[in-house]
Amino acid sequence: MRRRLPVLAVLMIFATGAARAQSAPSDQTEQIRILLERVQQLEKRVADLETKTPAPRVPAAEVAASIPAAPKPEMAEAAPPPGPMHQHETTESQTTTRQLEARYPSLQIRGFGDVDFSTTDQRGAISGFNLGQLDLHLASALSHKVTYFGEMTFNAQPTGYTVEVERSIIRYDYNDFFKMSFGRYHTPIGYWNTAFHHGAWLQTTISRPDMVRIGGTFIPVHFVGVLAEGNIPSGGAGLSYNAGVGNGRGSIISRPGDGGDNNNNRAWVANLYSRPTKLYGLQMGVSVYRDKITLPIVSPAGNEFREWISAAHIVWTKETPEFLAEFANVNHKNILTNATTNNQAYYVQVGYRLPWLEKTLKPYYRFEHTHTPLSEQVFTNQDLVGSILGLRYDITNYASFKGEYRNTKRLPTDPRVNGAFFQTDFTF
Repeated sequence: MRRRLPVLAVLMIFATGAARAQSAPSDQTEQIRILLERVQQLEKRVADLETKTPAPRVPAAEVAASIPAAPKPEMAEAAPPPGPMHQHETTESQTTTRQLEARYPSLQIRGFGDVDFSTTDQRGAISGFNLGQLDLHLASALSHKVTYFGEMTFNAQPTGYTVEVERSIIRYDYNDFFKMSFGRYHTPIGYWNTAFHHGAWLQTTISRPDMVRIGGTFIPVHFVGVLAEGNIPSGGAGLSYNAGVGNGRGSIISRPGDGGDNNNNRAWVANLYSRPTKLYGLQMGVSVYRDKITLPIVSPAGNEFREWISAAHIVWTKETPEFLAEFANVNHKNILTNATTNNQAYYVQVGYRLPWLEKTLKPYYRFEHTHTPLSEQVFTNQDLVGSILGLRYDITNYASFKGEYRNTKRLPTDPRVNGAFFQTDFTF
């Protein structure tokens, strides 16, 4: 009887609630009688079941064992609240970090790839299909405040493949205002170099601007050292910063000093940018970079130069429209002769996500210009005037197809080169 009383009470409550939820019947006495009969029938069925199959008794030890043990304090820490967008991390790596389990370490992998086709009217140029680049992003939380991020690429070459460690970063997040990391970064100069990494799917266009081209020399794309970053309390201005010290350029100036600085002189970089809260999608910033370059070939004029890079950018990241613009000046001063040269480069890119076909089409245009003076001793000729007109079609949320027409000119005496370029890129 003690077991049937709770059942009876629950059924009576249910019956009373059901009766109140309905509109008042014409004969309330009859309605109550019907409900009581149903309660009695259910009570009888419960009594029959208890008689035929008595509930097994579970030993107390088994009951205790079935209760999961409380997690250890260090394993039960909640994931840190999402911080601001950091320049040396893409959005997808931050999302992965927030979704990591509480157990450490917990490795998450994301990949990017592309397949390309090109044809140009330049004599001697290689055309046809190219497998492009396979890019792997690795993210792992090591504790509540310590995370690791790595990026590796497999690059198709005429003679095989090359493997490159593009980024390898361990970071300590003290709070939103101060985060410190060590490793190999994409140098926080300007916007593109830290907003779009090696996965071609991340960017609107097929290729990067020439001033931040992977393997190029105008901007030091990579940087090995220590970097501090975070937000600056600034109200609606949305100020953030990056500041770092590292090895700078290596003996091959298109590469950083991965194995050590070749002239025992540290480079430093600082980047300040604003993302106003009332103008979501807008970013404005300035960057400075200072280094000492030692060329492997010694000339009568000397092989050591002071390098000073200053850059500025303004972008509107919404796709209706998208607007990106950067400018950089690279100053080189010969330590022996004090001869000074200035090299300038800029690009302007616009795009617009069309409202038709479920917003899968995005036409775009980019103009870029790079100039190096004849007296420049560090760079080989960097001159470029080029235009790109293209269309991006998003096949799915994780793959796209791009087609571009390019018109470029290197030297004043060189002919213009026209070319058609196609790419399918994806993330997985």
